[in-house]
Amino acid sequence: MAAEHHCVWLYAVTDDVGALPAGELAGIGAREVRALWVAGLAAIVSDVDLDEVTLRRNLEDLDWLESTARAHHAVIEAVGARCPVVPMRLATVYSCDAGVLTMLQDRAADLRDALSGVAACSEWGVKAFAAAPADPDPPEEGAVSRPGTAYLQRRRAQLSSHTHARHEAMAGARAVHAELSRLSVSARLYPPQAPGLTGQTAPMVLNAAYLVADERVDEFAATVNDLTGRHRSVRLGLTGPWPAYSFVGGHDRGDRP
Repeated sequence: MAAEHHCVWLYAVTDDVGALPAGELAGIGAREVRALWVAGLAAIVSDVDLDEVTLRRNLEDLDWLESTARAHHAVIEAVGARCPVVPMRLATVYSCDAGVLTMLQDRAADLRDALSGVAACSEWGVKAFAAAPADPDPPEEGAVSRPGTAYLQRRRAQLSSHTHARHEAMAGARAVHAELSRLSVSARLYPPQAPGLTGQTAPMVLNAAYLVADERVDEFAATVNDLTGRHRSVRLGLTGPWPAYSFVGGHDRGDRP
């Protein structure tokens, strides 16, 4: 492509010389992924069509967004399986290689600190959902004489049961987070996701990411299973391993041509 018709998409930064064997990875638009080296750091990049980026920059095309996000993550995951990486935000783009190299030089110290912080670690996600409350006991036979009164009593009992279950779930989520944080190098809490995003009718009470040392991954996973049995007020879900998206703050935004 002519230089005026393309830009450079940045996936991640690493400091490992063996991170990217030539010709092994394809990125956005199936273009070859390459490495740009300076100051002992490598930017993992590929060329992308400038029109593609500028036409889609509002990210309103959900099909394009999904396929692009998957391709972006696949590159980061493949490189991250070989060495520590600092992942970049989706659609971090530069007008040319020189802009990427300048960023590496300007931010070299911060990037090295970030890489050091996630070395020999991986990110794991844990979500907790409130378990369904038990049905309240019906009123004793003969205790209620009118249907309207019986209905109100049932509703009051249901509301009380749901409130109690919610409080129990929140307490369980706090206990789970405290225990998992103890096993982690670092932890991040995120706002609970809405049912429309989770596909669950039960409310989410914990949405957390944990940076776990590789040597403690088995212990961490076993603890999640153990906590599932100990805290019946919540249902736990474990995902990972992921590149350390949550623990390398200050991602670059590129120069977005």
